Parts: sequence; structure tokens; C-alpha cells
Amino acid sequence: MFVFDHTIPRGFQNRFSTQYRCYSVSMLAGPNDRSDVEKGGKIIMPPSALDQLSRLNITYPMLFKLTNKNSDRMTHCGVLEFVADEGICYLPHWMMQNLLLEEGGLVQVESVNLMVATYSKFQPQSPDFLDITNPKAVISHYK
Repeated sequence: MFVFDHTIPRGFQNRFSTQYRCYSVSMLAGPNDRSDVEKGGKIIMPPSALDQLSRLNITYPMLFKLTNKNSDRMTHCGVLEFVADEGICYLPHWMMQNLLLEEGGLVQVESVNLMVATYSKFQPQSPDFLDITNPKAVISHYK
């Protein structure tokens, strides 16, 4: 009997890359209120994406680069669920604005491996920050 090691070196991993029509999460049909998704950095993709991704040697968590090729705008995100209709993905409205996308616009979705941050520096945007009694607790609350 032969034993094969199916490990693929990191540089030779398959990549997921496809285009979807995108809509804001508020357009997602269903009885549940999805307003929580509007505040996050994750998208909703179709089940076929999960099928393709499960066949590839990808790293977790699943991270993606979203690109609007018409405006050369891009951002990164995670995925929350795989329940969208085929050919469609749902994005938070703020993400669509950042990418300069309109409802039904095309977005390129590619799997990526991002380095984990080891340091971050925050700068107040207004003097109101000085009124917060425990800024560390407030910032930690929004992780």
C-alpha cells in the first residue's frame, strides 16, 4: 500500500477567484433582521463558493480581497455565511460605498492570506475622546 502526502507548499496553493453581482445586506431576503451584518467586515456568499473553497487548500479564517475593477478600489473582508443566491454576494452598505459599487454591480472576490497584525495605534478624531473616562474599555468593547 502506498501513502501519499497531499500537502501543498504555501506558495503553490490554489486560489479562489470569481466575480459576483453584489447587493447590500438590506436586500437579503428572509425573516431575520440582518442589521448586525451592516456593522461588520464580513460578506455573505453563495453555497457554490463554499463548495469550491472546500476543495482548495486554503488557510483559515477565510479572507478575501474585494475589487471593483471599474474604479480600482479594493478592500479585504471575511465571510459570515454561504446562503446567498448563486452569482450574488451581499456586502455591508459601508463596504459597497468604499468600493464605489452600486446595487447589482460586479465585484471580484479572491481568497487571500493576510499577515496577523501585532501592533496598532489609534488616534482620536475629535477632542470628545478626552471626555471618555476609560478609553481602553471602550475600545476593547468594539473588537
